[in-house]
Amino acid sequence: MTTAHTAPEHVRGAAPAPAPRWTVGRPRVGDGAQLWRLARESGTLDVNSSYSYLLWCRDFADTSAVARAEDGRPVGFVTGYLRPDAPGTLLVWQIAVDAAYRGLGIAGALLDHLSERVAGTQPLDAVETTITPDNEASERLFGAYARRHGARVSRTVLFPSAAFPAPGHEAEVLHRIAPLAF
Repeated sequence: MTTAHTAPEHVRGAAPAPAPRWTVGRPRVGDGAQLWRLARESGTLDVNSSYSYLLWCRDFADTSAVARAEDGRPVGFVTGYLRPDAPGTLLVWQIAVDAAYRGLGIAGALLDHLSERVAGTQPLDAVETTITPDNEASERLFGAYARRHGARVSRTVLFPSAAFPAPGHEAEVLHRIAPLAF
C-alpha cells in the first residue's frame, strides 16, 4: 500500500511554486543507505551502522515505512518492530525526515501509515517509543499521533542515563500510546 501526498495548504504559502509531492510505502533493501544518511543528518538520532539500516529494510520492512520524493528518493522513514513479548505492541525505533521536507506532515503520515498497515494484518493495541527529555519535536509528534487515534500517553523512564556506556546520553523515556482506535 502506497499513499500519495502533497504539502498542506497552510504549508505552501503564497509562492506559486508547486508543493513537493511524496508517497509513503514499504522500504526496500536499496533504501538502507539513504535511511542511514537521514538518521545521520537528523542531528538527534543515535546513528546505527549503515549495515543495520540495510538489514532493517530487509528484515523489518513489514514494520517500517519510507516517504519518497517524486524521483523515488527516500526523504523520510520510520523503523519499528512488534515486541516479541507483546505482539500487539509496535515499538517505533527511529523516525527521521530530510530537512528540506520537514513541516509537510511527513512524520505524522509515516506513523499513521505504518500503524494502520500493521493493524490491518493483526491486532495492534499500542505504539511505544522512547524519547529523550530534550526532544520536544518528538514529544509533539507522538502526542499528536495519540490524539488522532484516541489514545492516552503514559511515560516511564525505560533506560536511565547511567545505563548507557558512553557518558552524556540522556535517559530514554518510554512513551506508551494506548489504547488505539483506527
